[in-house]
Amino acid sequence: MTQPYRFLIIDGYAKSSRCELEDAGCSTASDLFKGLLERYSQGCQVDMAFPSDDDKFSMTDSDISAYQGVVWTGCNLTIYDKEDARVTRQVNLARQVYNVGVPQFGSCWAAQMAVYAAGGTVQPHPKGREMGLARKISLTPEGRSHPMYEGKPTVFEGYISHDDEITHMPTGGLILSGNSYTRVQSVAVRHLNGTFWATQYHPEYDLKEIARLIYCRADRLIKRGFFKDRDAMQAYVDKMVALYQEPDRKDLRWELCIDDDVLSDTIRHCEVINWIHKLVNPTAEGL
Repeated sequence: MTQPYRFLIIDGYAKSSRCELEDAGCSTASDLFKGLLERYSQGCQVDMAFPSDDDKFSMTDSDISAYQGVVWTGCNLTIYDKEDARVTRQVNLARQVYNVGVPQFGSCWAAQMAVYAAGGTVQPHPKGREMGLARKISLTPEGRSHPMYEGKPTVFEGYISHDDEITHMPTGGLILSGNSYTRVQSVAVRHLNGTFWATQYHPEYDLKEIARLIYCRADRLIKRGFFKDRDAMQAYVDKMVALYQEPDRKDLRWELCIDDDVLSDTIRHCEVINWIHKLVNPTAEGL
C-alpha cells in the first residue's frame, strides 16, 4: 500500500499518572510520539489507546491489522508484576501484535515489553534508577549493522528514566546497544510473525521534556541522592531549559556535558525515522 499510513500509539500510563506529568509541565508520552510520527510520516493518521484506563480494553486481530505500525510509550508500571491487570493486559496485547505481524516500536517500557512479551526477563536494576542522560551508549556489533541505527554515531547519549533492566533476551532477540550502567539500551526482537525495535532511552524527549520530568520526580530524586536539595535540582533544571532555548551556548554544553547527539533532532530521532523507512514502509509494501 502507499502512504499515508495509520499508526496506533499505546500509552501505558494510567490517567492519574498522565495528569501528574501534565501538572508538572510535561507533555504526555503519547503526544510526544504523535508529533514524531506526524513529522516523519507525512499525512499519517495517528490513533491512541490507553489500556490502563479500561479494565475491558481489548482489540481484535482485525483492529490491529488496520495499522501499519504500533508504537509503545514509556510507562511507570512494572512489567513483571503479574498481579497487576493493567500490566498483563498490555503484555497480552504486545503478544497479539507480534502474532498479527504489525511492526512495533517504542522507548523505555517498550524495550522491556518487546523482550518480556517474547519470553525474555526484566528485573529491578541492581544499581537503582538511571536518570537524565544515559552516558556513552555504545552500539554492539549487531547494532552497528542494524538498520535502526543507520546514520547514528556508534557512541552517543540519550535521555533516560528507568528503574528496571532487561536481563535475559528471548529467542529471536538482539541487543543493539548498551552502556556501563545498563547492559541493554536497545533491542530488536523477532517473535511469532512480528518485529519490535525499541530503546530503553527516550529518543522522543528533548532537553526541555527531560528537565520537566526531573522537576516532576524531584522529591524522589533528592531522596535517592541525585540532588542535595530542591535548590540544587532547580538550578540544574534551569540550566537544561536555558540550553534548550539557546542550544549553541558553549558554556552550558560544557557544564552539562551535552552535545549534538541529544540536541540535534536529526541524530536524536534517527531510530524513529529508520523504523518508519526501514521497517514500516517495507512491511506495508510487502517487500
